[in-house]
Amino acid sequence: MGERRQVGDGVWAVPVRAAIAFTALIAAACGSRQQHERIAVFTKNQTNPYFRSVRLGADRAAAQLGATVTHYVPTRPDSIPEQMNEIEDAITKRPDAVVLVPVDGKAMTPAVGQLNKAGVPVVNLIDPADAGSFVAFIGCDEYDIAVATGRYLLDKMGGVGGVVILEGVGGSVNSANRVRGFRKALEAFPNVKLLASQPANFQRLQALQVMENVLQAHTAIDGVLAANDAMAMGAIEALASANRRALVVSINATREAVDAIKAGTLLASGDCNGHLQGCMGVMAAVRHVRGLPVPPRWAYPATIVDRSNYHGADVPDEDRMCPAWETMIR
Repeated sequence: MGERRQVGDGVWAVPVRAAIAFTALIAAACGSRQQHERIAVFTKNQTNPYFRSVRLGADRAAAQLGATVTHYVPTRPDSIPEQMNEIEDAITKRPDAVVLVPVDGKAMTPAVGQLNKAGVPVVNLIDPADAGSFVAFIGCDEYDIAVATGRYLLDKMGGVGGVVILEGVGGSVNSANRVRGFRKALEAFPNVKLLASQPANFQRLQALQVMENVLQAHTAIDGVLAANDAMAMGAIEALASANRRALVVSINATREAVDAIKAGTLLASGDCNGHLQGCMGVMAAVRHVRGLPVPPRWAYPATIVDRSNYHGADVPDEDRMCPAWETMIR
């Protein structure tokens, strides 16, 4: 049990002992038959640690369920042409199902149409696609998590000061929803001023560069609302280099974010668990192929990870197991 990773991350073998240990969960999640379904999983890039967590979750679910996964990852981050070509390639190989994180919900509509025409079931994961026929959408409630994370920061600031928003990719649905949630949180704090709201494309280096420019423009910054953990890491680096201090929050609760929370450099991260998303996406795809019910939509609840509760998120993704389906879908 394991899978050949097509691009980006080399070859990862799922430990045999993990498959043995999870035999009981296989029956609970998708029935006792070992059918070796072939699932194609599409994620957006190799640079964001969040998507590595998603891929590890997909691998672990496949090991538990007796399925195999092939990963498709653009070599150029968030490349629309590459993902379209990868989908065309996958169609020729006739997977039993696809788990798709579209690099752009609108631009990938023709590719989704090709999958639908070919009769390949599609689970839409994390970033909602604009159009197409899907088994289910599985993801976070981006807006609710952003509202909760924003309010957490603003409360810790005492409701006073100036903040900066680091946005994701312009035009992406999840970035728009997270920024909208941050702005909603600000409405309840009239004494907090939004100093700047700029895109950094969910990338650490770009966030570092954006934050360096913002620090030059504003002598006092009390808080940073980063739309993902990678950008928060860039902001923290820029603050440290400038010998400046500000409270920083982000979204996704990746391992690097948890490490930063432990170190005291990141205040908190809204938990949009990538490992769990990968688990649920593959589990939903396998269940559908096996004729088992899958709800049309499942959203991860909004929770905040901080120094009071990070221990549950402190387990490396490689050591995590996927929960039984029934514990998540009630």
